[in-house]
Amino acid sequence: MASRHAGRRRADRKADRRADRRRGLDIPRGHGHGHGHGHGDHVVDTSVVNSDAIVARRVRIVVAAVLIPLLVAAVAIMIAMWPGGGVKVQSYQTDTARGQITAMKACPDPKDKCNLASVKLSSGPDKGKIAPVQVPKADQVPIPPKIGQPVMLTMVADAPKIADRYQYVDHDRTKPLLILAVIFAIAVVALSRWRGFAALIALAVTAVMLTQFIMPAILKGSNPLVVAVVGGSVIMAIALFLTHGINAESSIALSGTIAALGMTVVLGWFFTKFSQLSGLAPEGASQAQQFSPGLDLTGLLVAGMVIGALGVLDDVTVTQAAAVWELSAANPAASRRELLAAGLRIGRTHVASVVNTLVLAYAGAALPILLIFAVQGLPSQYVISTEMVAMEVVRGLVGSLGIIAAVPLTTALAAMAVADRSRDLVTVEPEHIHETQQRY
Repeated sequence: MASRHAGRRRADRKADRRADRRRGLDIPRGHGHGHGHGHGDHVVDTSVVNSDAIVARRVRIVVAAVLIPLLVAAVAIMIAMWPGGGVKVQSYQTDTARGQITAMKACPDPKDKCNLASVKLSSGPDKGKIAPVQVPKADQVPIPPKIGQPVMLTMVADAPKIADRYQYVDHDRTKPLLILAVIFAIAVVALSRWRGFAALIALAVTAVMLTQFIMPAILKGSNPLVVAVVGGSVIMAIALFLTHGINAESSIALSGTIAALGMTVVLGWFFTKFSQLSGLAPEGASQAQQFSPGLDLTGLLVAGMVIGALGVLDDVTVTQAAAVWELSAANPAASRRELLAAGLRIGRTHVASVVNTLVLAYAGAALPILLIFAVQGLPSQYVISTEMVAMEVVRGLVGSLGIIAAVPLTTALAAMAVADRSRDLVTVEPEHIHETQQRY
């Protein structure tokens, strides 16, 4: 009789474990709770959090009340601001061609101080023909063109002779750039598989949005800041849902991204005005204003801050949402306070490294001008107050503040979504959540 009862108990335990696995708990054998005390390679399935009825109901409220209205408004504004037709200025258009240098000799007239290259054209109306093109000598440019190298040319279409039709512009770097892009794509797909492939598609969408909406709309006279916010929100929605799927976790990450983006916009606009930045300091700003006289350079400066911070905001919010999801998957009974505290502890380390990365990126962009100031021996306070450096300081610090804000915002949203879920399914020791966060 005792052996019969023992057999039934063993059968009941096996049935309970199978039921737990179907619910996504997958409790390890030999433990009466949802963690393994470090024994074995137990992998927590976070998909169970997305499928949880409590989480789904909470996230639907956030999506319906906040996310959908914001995205609908962004798409509607984007459609209204979409630039109809091209933005090219006809007087600035230049015909171009490409070719490869097949031979080179000194120019006939010594006063020209150049080399005469024979270039076999690979594009344009004279494709396949050999055109004589004057190219700079070694003492005139850092890297002079050589025989066998591809070059880019401008073309005077109405020139009667082919000898007067083409002018040298620069090296044609299409091939090395294409090889680098292919290596990058292979590395992404090799590491992340289908998710990496989806990320590459999202990258292509970002490129299309920048070239077909954001830049043309700004040149057409639309407010640069509004264009950047609308375009950035649409880019983030497409990138997040395409890369990570349409689920509760991605929705929370996107909500945190948009909230932090809004804070970045407010801070960027305020400190640009407060610091009296004109927007003329960035390279090419004055030329862009010549093409579009009504261009708001201050708004363009803030728009650049917003777009520059988008990629890092995406990284931070996705990481924070994933961390809280992992904690909840390991401990379904974790409270909002426990998840928030653990998520913030995880986020502190991430923010410390990411903020340094962003500031260094902006400092690298301003490095040439910093070197000039260093040579001149100007005081630090004087250097920082110049618009060229002050602009980079505001960019770096405003972007960093947006990243810092993204951590508590996303963590709080995620904790509210998954806290105290499925408490009736499993009972977990209070110290479990602390053990789970140690894995991060």
